[in-house]
Amino acid sequence: MRVMIFAKSTPESEQKPRGTEGYEEMAAFHEQLTKAGVLLASDALEPSAKGVRVRFESASQTVVDGPFTESQELVAGFWIWQVRSLDEAIEWLKRAPFGEGMELEVRPIMEMGDFGAKSETELV
Repeated sequence: MRVMIFAKSTPESEQKPRGTEGYEEMAAFHEQLTKAGVLLASDALEPSAKGVRVRFESASQTVVDGPFTESQELVAGFWIWQVRSLDEAIEWLKRAPFGEGMELEVRPIMEMGDFGAKSETELV
């Protein structure tokens, strides 16, 4: 199964400059994930001030520029992992070199079969 792990941030934490602290530990953790065949993709995201939201309402779309100060939780980055189970993903996360206050969300990624009998071409 594939899972996506969201690293969360807040409007306050987005204001803090990102440094290189903890980089070596995280690089070593990524290497472990890669060697185990778990890591499929990962990236950090720019702060919400550099993003936009597109809201669909009836026949129109509204574009809202960041930052998204009304949000209590934002996404700072993500991983996509290939694991046998949600429990395996949790066990890997317990090894991650994060400090106090970090919160991650793990969610299974829906596969094509999860959408019922429709084929890939019918969903496009």
